[in-house]
Amino acid sequence: MATLTRRIGLSLGADLCWPRCFEELLARLDPKIPIGDDWLRFESERVTIEPFDLEQPVAYDLIIDRLTHWYGPTREWIKKAVLLDGAYVFNNPWSVQAMEKQTSYCAMMRLGFAIPRTWLIPPKEYEEEPDLAVTLERYARFFDLEEIGERVGYPCFMKPYDGGGWVGVSRIEEAQALREAYDASGKRVMHLQRAVEGWDRFVRCIGIGPQVKYVRYDPEAPLHERYREDAADEFLSPEDQRELADAALTINTFFGWDFNSSEYLRAQGVWHPIDFANPCPDSQATSLHVHFPWLVKAKLRWALYILASGRSMRPCLDWEPYFAIADEDRPQREKLAAYGRLARERLDEARFEEFCDRHLAHLDEVAWEYFGTDSARDAVRAKVEALFPTHEHETFTDHFWAAIQRWRDRDAAERAGR
Repeated sequence: MATLTRRIGLSLGADLCWPRCFEELLARLDPKIPIGDDWLRFESERVTIEPFDLEQPVAYDLIIDRLTHWYGPTREWIKKAVLLDGAYVFNNPWSVQAMEKQTSYCAMMRLGFAIPRTWLIPPKEYEEEPDLAVTLERYARFFDLEEIGERVGYPCFMKPYDGGGWVGVSRIEEAQALREAYDASGKRVMHLQRAVEGWDRFVRCIGIGPQVKYVRYDPEAPLHERYREDAADEFLSPEDQRELADAALTINTFFGWDFNSSEYLRAQGVWHPIDFANPCPDSQATSLHVHFPWLVKAKLRWALYILASGRSMRPCLDWEPYFAIADEDRPQREKLAAYGRLARERLDEARFEEFCDRHLAHLDEVAWEYFGTDSARDAVRAKVEALFPTHEHETFTDHFWAAIQRWRDRDAAERAGR
């Protein structure tokens, strides 16, 4: 039997903690998987940024990408890797480039999701361009912003149509505040979206392949405490968990995203997706804390499955099966369940779970041991030092490390109870 090596490229920006933990956990796990007459081994390497020959082969079978949402050279290198070298990438780079919040709202409205009422507003100011003046003179129409505010309804949010990490987001209660927010928006194209009032659950779903993590979210808390520590069963019924998983996996597979996060508010029993085009979501221990080990393990499981199974990437998006379901005459929850089945089929859920049971059953134990080591703590500290002032390094390293140890306690108790 031959031993073959599959290579993972980590395409990184400011990431510190998760790639180090991913690399060290892979080394400790050291999986050797029989495929046909061969054995597969795996290694990872960090991708460098440099000029590239379009004919030069890419050395990676899989690329976990954290740059293409904002960095052009790496995005074009990854597109070349997919087209010419058959590489698989988290996530589809063409989709990441094209799908702003605006597009994602329209797509999920087409599938019947309960998206809050949303208007797109032309920018207050413009960059000078050769044909701008004549275009606006001929075709731009004056509009009554206050009338639009009344039609959307108060309270509402004004926010950039293409997202941007809460930059430029304003909660608006009345017409004067709307005018002030629009005047301050500058050259941004903005959305005006009705707020979901009376909600009793705010949940963020992190999806990696067919794996979904439910996190209760507190937008009023400091950034490092917004992800609450409650277990999913403490704030979601099994029915709610299934509905949210159906929604999250539908969104991800519709856009070709292996790794995405989506946010939902529940009001009067209805789940409203409010922010779900996040194909490069937060992956840091300094915000995920107790949920951080899950994320590292989930990335590793999905990466190894892709490489061992020979899963092919879909460079083109196929929306017709979703639209066919959307056009059926049946309740929305039944449609959502059908979307979910389609999504799980596209994500090879059954084969993935069988693979994990057969080849990665020891990952939980290896991860539990690793996240108690000094090396894992050093990875957390590295991110703390990048974000917090010097006098807070010890305090916040201890804070996040303690949360990870609480995860270890829960994980050990759950595995002992199985």
